Amino acid sequence: MAVTLGISDICGPSEAGDERAVDTVEVHDLESIRYRDDGTAPPMPASGGGASKMRPMGAALLLLSMPLWAQAPPRAPFVATPPDVVSRMLMLADVGPQDVLYDLGCGDGRIVIAAAQIFGTRGVGVDIDPLRVEEAQANAKRAGVEHLVTFRVQDALETDVSDATVVTLYLVSALNVKLRPRLTAMLRPGARVVSHNFAIGDWEPDAVDVFISADGLSRTLYRWNIR
Repeated sequence: MAVTLGISDICGPSEAGDERAVDTVEVHDLESIRYRDDGTAPPMPASGGGASKMRPMGAALLLLSMPLWAQAPPRAPFVATPPDVVSRMLMLADVGPQDVLYDLGCGDGRIVIAAAQIFGTRGVGVDIDPLRVEEAQANAKRAGVEHLVTFRVQDALETDVSDATVVTLYLVSALNVKLRPRLTAMLRPGARVVSHNFAIGDWEPDAVDVFISADGLSRTLYRWNIR
């Protein structure tokens, strides 16, 4: 059944003054869900004693003095999966109420929450960012599925997925390759792995779904069946 995604049920109202537009799209099997991506930057710290705030040149010099590991971006920066792509991923994974879905790099929890809302699927979302996990937990409560889903602050490369029947990924290629030995060793026959846009090295997928999403971008979904 096609429904219009108005983006309202999961993330609730945005903060005051947030005038970013919200798109509505028609997708299959997804209820009206609101997604929010936080594009705001933290304020620059001010020095004590009434001194002036840090000037741009001073901030640049401070950044250059930091070690490289402190300047490096996250290994897989959070990029929200559009609602219609979430729907396609769940359909490709053939998700049902009997499944346990793990989303590695879950961000705001939208894939796990959508599976719980639509199919009654139990799910676990894992993210290395505590703020994302906190957001996902709030979204699950707002959506009324907190009894079905759990969110953890954890590294995807250290996550035990042995009880998963479905694993979803939207990570970078290098991380996918590192995950493959854990997936093949831990997952039981019949489990499915679905990745958005990034293959897993030379692992031949069992199914590939190429389409244009509602935002006009080309998307590729990969599915692997564990045997």
